[in-house]
Amino acid sequence: MKNREKIREMTTTALLAALLAVMGMFRLPSILPGCEFQLSAPFAVCLAACFGFRRYFKIGVLASMMNLILGTHTIVNVTIAMIFRLVAGGILSLFGVNPVTIAVSGPLGTVAGRVVLGAISDTNPLALTAAAAPGMVFTAVGASVMYPVMRHLVRREKNA
Repeated sequence: MKNREKIREMTTTALLAALLAVMGMFRLPSILPGCEFQLSAPFAVCLAACFGFRRYFKIGVLASMMNLILGTHTIVNVTIAMIFRLVAGGILSLFGVNPVTIAVSGPLGTVAGRVVLGAISDTNPLALTAAAAPGMVFTAVGASVMYPVMRHLVRREKNA
């Protein structure tokens, strides 16, 4: 890899990590209490689909480190985010990028995160998953809508 390409990749990775970190800080409210939604979930699925698992995981680790340093996330938040990343990115990596995997990887990552959260907090994972259901639907729809746009932007950037 040439020096210029390496610098471009590092810069893009840092920028995407910062975007993911900022998106992870904000939660969109829901009609039902406790059912808020993070915009970072569909964005994360699109990152994994566009850049591959390894680069997506690097971006996610950087974003989590930023959120820990800024104090906007705790170790528990980061643990749940890492579980989400492993499952969502793993599904896309194992089964390929197609409309079905883009739609289901985020919700399945959320379910896995809720199971781990239930174990950590000694709470019923079904209750946690039920509370996350509206956000899971939004993640599936959001990722499906965002992916074609993001894929186009990534291809355009590579050709520049």
